[in-house]
Amino acid sequence: MGERLRLATGVMGNAASLLLYSTPILTMSRITRKKSTEEFSCVPYITALLNCLLYTWYGLPVVSCGWENFPVVTINGLGILLEFSFILIYFWFASPTRKMKVIAILIPVMVMFCITVSISTFVFHDHRHRKEFVGSLGLVASVTMYASPLVAVKQVIVTKSVEFMPFYLSFFSFLSSSLWMAYGLLGHDLFLASPNLVGSPLGIFQLLLYCKYRKREMKTVESPNNWDVEENDEKSKQLQIVISESANGKS
Repeated sequence: MGERLRLATGVMGNAASLLLYSTPILTMSRITRKKSTEEFSCVPYITALLNCLLYTWYGLPVVSCGWENFPVVTINGLGILLEFSFILIYFWFASPTRKMKVIAILIPVMVMFCITVSISTFVFHDHRHRKEFVGSLGLVASVTMYASPLVAVKQVIVTKSVEFMPFYLSFFSFLSSSLWMAYGLLGHDLFLASPNLVGSPLGIFQLLLYCKYRKREMKTVESPNNWDVEENDEKSKQLQIVISESANGKS
């Protein structure tokens, strides 16, 4: 019964994470339409790619015992495909200078992953030590990813506007974190539960902020004049930048 509950939690976690991983599609659509990366950064996608690579490797039988973490492999394997796609689209439309920055960040990330695979395969010879090594690196990568929404949180507090923190992004971040936290706890796997112990409270905090400033925003809505239209255009552009930097999913 416990194993079935864990599997069901993993399936629901996959669905929530898929929705979260899909959020950059809006940004990629804009980049493709405008044929320019504008002020968007590729760093969040590369960071998310590293996270997906590490947890896919963590869930494979080489590191884990058999297929005990199969749901982790499926969603992070899909995440690898999505993040690679986002990086390729970004690279295609980036300026020569930005292309060099992408290469300068992506190559060390791939080298780091290859070293991780080599050490965990040839240095450690049992599942426990392999899980401790790969899981520790994955934990650091996940916590780093969870820190990115703080950019949006800061914008909300400074501007007192939820324009910079869309509800669906905060909701799916909280839902995904909570489900994977439960999945890790049910399997007594702290390397899966620990990063989400950070992500879940942060998701709740974002939702509380949304409720607070959404109500204030509704009370102060006024008819826009020409100046408001120009200001809203600028905010819309900033919002897209914040989304691209803070919307990369979790394991």
